[in-house]
Amino acid sequence: MTAVIVSEPVGDVTPRLWTRDFSFYFAARVVSLLGDAMMPVAAALAVGAIYGVSGVGYVLAVWTAPFVLFIVFGGVFSDRVGARAMMIGADVVRTVTQGAVAVAFFAGTPPLWLLLVASAVAGGAAAMFQPGVNGMVPLVAKDPQRANGTLKIADAATQLGGPVLAGVLMSLTGAGAVYAFDAGTFLLSGLCLTLIARTPVVAASSGVLADLRRGWTEFRSRSWMWSVIVVWVFFGLFVFGPYIPLGSRLIGERLGDAAYGWTMAGLGCGTVLGGLVAIRFRPARPLAAGGIVLIGFAAIPLSVALEPPLGVLIAGHVLGGFSWAFWSVMWSTSVQTLVPPEVLNRVTAYEVAGSVSGVAIGQALVGPVASVVAPRDLLLLSTAVTVGVCAAVLLIRPVRRLRRASL
Repeated sequence: MTAVIVSEPVGDVTPRLWTRDFSFYFAARVVSLLGDAMMPVAAALAVGAIYGVSGVGYVLAVWTAPFVLFIVFGGVFSDRVGARAMMIGADVVRTVTQGAVAVAFFAGTPPLWLLLVASAVAGGAAAMFQPGVNGMVPLVAKDPQRANGTLKIADAATQLGGPVLAGVLMSLTGAGAVYAFDAGTFLLSGLCLTLIARTPVVAASSGVLADLRRGWTEFRSRSWMWSVIVVWVFFGLFVFGPYIPLGSRLIGERLGDAAYGWTMAGLGCGTVLGGLVAIRFRPARPLAAGGIVLIGFAAIPLSVALEPPLGVLIAGHVLGGFSWAFWSVMWSTSVQTLVPPEVLNRVTAYEVAGSVSGVAIGQALVGPVASVVAPRDLLLLSTAVTVGVCAAVLLIRPVRRLRRASL
């Protein structure tokens, strides 16, 4: 396993990262990620206060379900009309949905059906947006790993500021201001994307179904990719799905809502550190190295389940954030550099759909299951599953032996 942890030297000539197009893309992602970082806190606190843990789980699940169902079409359309155009359109739709929820909160108590409908439409729009997030990086940056690490740091910075900002807005003005701010981030993101030079569009094939089949063929031909996604279904079902509703509830009840915001900020701080390391460290076998580091993510559900002091809780989330950021950069860079550009959006759609499919089920079931099983016990299960997922990643030969692309 020594080959896993030995990084290959970086060339003397480093491509310039901060081009005009990457700068606008970076700005678009930062403002959008800031709004996204605020939403879990808003949903957990605002929706949870009205409709409980089950309400939070349902709102999150109806966002995830259309996302999973339609993202493969988002990949096809991104290859046909261009990732940039699809992302702009999706930002417009989400500006409207988040704005509508903001108005409803300003007017009083929004009905559950409105929250569910807005969440479902936003999830469908995200399905059109997400394939381009991965596919755009090689188009706007000559060094995808450095770009991914930089974007992950931005993600982390928004996780630091987003929860705190959401908590401040919630306490001063209520949930309406949080959702209004989120709508504004999507609007600004769309404006920044319009300033990026037009990106190449793959010529249309004989039909949408043919494009879907081509994407599926490319996806399943890479055993290192589909095997990770199969494992990731369990990660979503038992870890990501339950964590937000259960984590916010246990931390909030024991330490207060502000503590939950600071815990999420700790997660962001860890992500910053993980992104910084991932920019420079280039292991010969990126997924094997990522799988080893990802074991640290188990500290997140474990720290909540053990009910430690706030400082220990934050430290656990710092470690988990570091682990997640490093794995994410290794994974994204592998996909972007080892999949042909003409099918990258479609392949990305399949890998994202598979990786989050378990999340929707976990989010929908967390409320009913938590009524018969102690939330603490569910988080201990999440800890065990995290360790099991990392072990599975390292035991799968094509994943463990995958070597990074020469750029």
